[in-house]
Amino acid sequence: MNRAIVHMDLDTFFVSCERVKHSELIGKPIIIGGGDRGVVASCSYETRFFGVRSAMPMKMALKLCPDAKVIKGDMELYSQKSQEVTEIIREKVPVLEKASVDEFYLDLSGMDKFFGCYKWTCEIADSVRKNTGLPISFALSTNKTVSKIGTGEAKPAGKLEIDEPHIKPFLNPLSIRKIPMVGNATFQLLSRIGVRKIQTLSEMPVEVLQQMIGKNGTELWRKANGIDETPVVQYSERKSISTEHTFSQDTIDVQNMQSLLSGMVEQLCFQLRSEKWLTSVVTVKIRYANFDTETKQVKIPYTAVDHTILKYVTELFKKLYTRRMRLRLIGVRFSGLVHGNHQMNLFEDTEELINLYQAMDKMKIRFGKNALGRASGILREGASEASAKRV
Repeated sequence: MNRAIVHMDLDTFFVSCERVKHSELIGKPIIIGGGDRGVVASCSYETRFFGVRSAMPMKMALKLCPDAKVIKGDMELYSQKSQEVTEIIREKVPVLEKASVDEFYLDLSGMDKFFGCYKWTCEIADSVRKNTGLPISFALSTNKTVSKIGTGEAKPAGKLEIDEPHIKPFLNPLSIRKIPMVGNATFQLLSRIGVRKIQTLSEMPVEVLQQMIGKNGTELWRKANGIDETPVVQYSERKSISTEHTFSQDTIDVQNMQSLLSGMVEQLCFQLRSEKWLTSVVTVKIRYANFDTETKQVKIPYTAVDHTILKYVTELFKKLYTRRMRLRLIGVRFSGLVHGNHQMNLFEDTEELINLYQAMDKMKIRFGKNALGRASGILREGASEASAKRV
């Protein structure tokens, strides 16, 4: 049976959400982002004409398009709209993977004999537009890589079908930048030897690519040849990661508890970013010396950064710990997870802060997750390490 994999992507998602709420913004150049020291979270096609791009410093974006209207952004609105779209798609497909807040993979393999996969996908996209007002693009092909590249070529508000015989003719003339795993460093490396088109890359000996970029060379060669067997992973909100700490002696030391919570949040957020997860539900758990256990949770906009989540954890702990009794255990859990790369709160964080997180993550990956951390999260002498678990 031939695979039928669809990639769907909401066009300029944040901008589109704002336009659904404020129709007077339609057709105007829009930038979603923070202040002068912040970066662009999203931008309309009207601003892209002037060279504005996501993650660009706001100062540069406004120099390129001084007439653009700047909106700080509303992550609660975007999370709500993302969930609406998810529910619409989930009701209509056998296997759905939510890759990020605005990106979805659908596995429609075997449905051709019932409806016709392309026709069925068109109806799903029409349903999203009709019920949410959000524009959406999609591409249908035999695997994730080709479908994702196809969606990029179909935008804005487009649709594309790339069947097996047409995969190579479709990919060959495109820039290697179109391949999802090709970042700027890889592009510059390959460009220096004249490899800029996917066809050139696909015709290279795989051994040469392995020597140049290491273990990812084989995977890159396969993608350039339109080969990708990665499965669509069923979307589930039940996934969570959590950390708990049991004190060696029951305690009422609030300062030490807050320090532990800070360290727990930092540990879990690093895990989220490493595995490309975003969380939308934060839960804090405490257990008193008499074994009474209480929890509180809060629904939050999708994020994976320490300082944003720590505010919620601190507030939940204050609401929970109201009885002046000794505590035996504290814990933190993140749930409502989706895969995604919107790791920073681009509406409030500066470019410097984003760079700091990226630098810290690189050091933790290289030297270990405990190589560095917030001073507020350092455990006091004698406190045992928290144990992490994943469900």
